[in-house]
Amino acid sequence: MPTSASAGRRSVLGSKDRVKTAVAAALGTSVENYDFIAYGTASALYFGAVFFPASDRFVGTLLSFATLAVGFVMRPLGGAVGGYFADKLGRKPVLVTAMIVMGAATFLIGLLPTYEQAGVLAPILLVTIRMIQGLAFGAEWGGAITMAYEHAPWHRRGMFAAIPQSGNPLGIALASGVFAWSDTLDGSWQWRTPFLLSAVLVIVALVVRSRLSESPEFQEAQAGGRTEKNPLRATLTGDWRGILRVIALRVVESFAYYSTATYLLNYITERHPDLRPVALSAITAASVLAIAVTFLAGALTDRIGRRPIYITACTAAILFAFPMYLLTNSAQPALVVAVFIIGIGIIHASLTGTQGSLLTEQFRTATRTSGASLGYQVAAAIGGFAPLLAAALVGAFGWPGAALLYLGAALVGLVGILATKETWGRQERERVLRLVAEEGRARTASNRPTDAVLPSSSQSR
Repeated sequence: MPTSASAGRRSVLGSKDRVKTAVAAALGTSVENYDFIAYGTASALYFGAVFFPASDRFVGTLLSFATLAVGFVMRPLGGAVGGYFADKLGRKPVLVTAMIVMGAATFLIGLLPTYEQAGVLAPILLVTIRMIQGLAFGAEWGGAITMAYEHAPWHRRGMFAAIPQSGNPLGIALASGVFAWSDTLDGSWQWRTPFLLSAVLVIVALVVRSRLSESPEFQEAQAGGRTEKNPLRATLTGDWRGILRVIALRVVESFAYYSTATYLLNYITERHPDLRPVALSAITAASVLAIAVTFLAGALTDRIGRRPIYITACTAAILFAFPMYLLTNSAQPALVVAVFIIGIGIIHASLTGTQGSLLTEQFRTATRTSGASLGYQVAAAIGGFAPLLAAALVGAFGWPGAALLYLGAALVGLVGILATKETWGRQERERVLRLVAEEGRARTASNRPTDAVLPSSSQSR
């Protein structure tokens, strides 16, 4: 077994920066999600009246959700561009650039004139900035996840990849909490303040991310000449099946969140305005719970595999589709809180906690960020239309239309995971644990770090 770091082989125990990288990735992901979710919340509560003519409130709501969807349409392009450069030049530069662009776009939203002030120019500017947001957000996720995954110990990659995913509900909790507070302010400050405050979070995340080291797995592939000249083309021609699997697996998670936190929030506040503070607080509480559930779901996948958690979560989503509206229609505050806790804090969090490792493991190192990002963001683009589709279906069929939309997405996810092979099965877990034990004994014997040989059959690990 080689003992020299110069041998160019990675340790099965992960890099020395594994914890710092995962936490930094989570911090950046939380800021990105704060920025993106702030827009979704504002779309549900304010933008229909602020940026569109007030002659028809229902049309204003549809147009508001349409601008929300525009950002999702741009995310596959952002994922393709970000994945290409992350697989070709490295993961770190993409993370830093995406953060700068996203932060600037979000801050500018807080400065926009309203329809009353600027007429049609206001929604045009809003849509333009929303498109920039979508590009930046699309580029960010793949780099963050692969950095955490590739720095992690091999036997704990599910847990480490779930740490950046925990940044998703953290950002959601921050955004929801700020909106719950800003709802007490006067006039346009209710919606402007959350966007302007994002500048502070962006600066902190940029400082932390700029100090990260590059992925050791990418550096190894680069040094060994195993990177692709055109990662995006190689992904589309050689890994397209993996992209389709990721899309199916991601659709259920995307719909589960935006059907709940964005559309259901609007559904409740339109019918029961007095419940808006309750709903906002419930989303915040559910997001806090989701931080822990996301992490625990990722850690559990290291013990029992990725598929069991995902199958369970998809099944729960199927069973929850109609009860979530039946409970909401009761207008009972406690039941409204329970809906958000179950939908966001448990079901959605279980899906996101598993995705970090499950989606990443569908691809080899040379195309990992491109493949995972592209599939993830294409599904996000589809899921971004969930609030718009739900609003349209409710307008035509009542609340069962929205419930059926949620149910359909859950069925797609279940079919997707049943058609996906386990990437962390029992034999693989036992093999890696043996390598971990061997390296641990070698380190103890030599009293210094010792790198284990990377098996050729585990290039994608």
